[in-house]
Amino acid sequence: MNNLEGLIQQHQLKRHPEGGWYRELHRSTALVQRPDAAKRPGLTAILFLLPKDEISCWHRVVGADEAWIHIDGADLNLFQCKPDGSGLQETSLNRNNPLHVVPGGCWQAARCDGSYALVSCCVGPGFDFADFEMLRQQLESKRPVLPHPELI
Repeated sequence: MNNLEGLIQQHQLKRHPEGGWYRELHRSTALVQRPDAAKRPGLTAILFLLPKDEISCWHRVVGADEAWIHIDGADLNLFQCKPDGSGLQETSLNRNNPLHVVPGGCWQAARCDGSYALVSCCVGPGFDFADFEMLRQQLESKRPVLPHPELI
């Protein structure tokens, strides 16, 4: 068993639709109501493992901010664009810069600079797959043009 397989087993991770591996660690029992009237847990938190040869494809969480927190491993390169695809920001998460928050509705993607990156992702109001969109699942005619097409 290699180190990556060991981490997956140790943390009981499963495949994430955007790429990588995850496990939910926390889901608040307290519900909050968003401005669009949707009710969600106040906060959710996951562990997310991104191996070297995988990407976290362009995706977004509508109606909730997502905080990425570096825990272990190599640098994680995080990409972010506004909902219309403009304003590319690139952030490297590591022990010297462990936290970055992606505002709700913004597109985001990630890749790892080494063998793996282990992060926590906290979403508030809490994550629900009903609010999750992957760019590659949208009709091409409706997709915003985002940089780094290799991340689709």
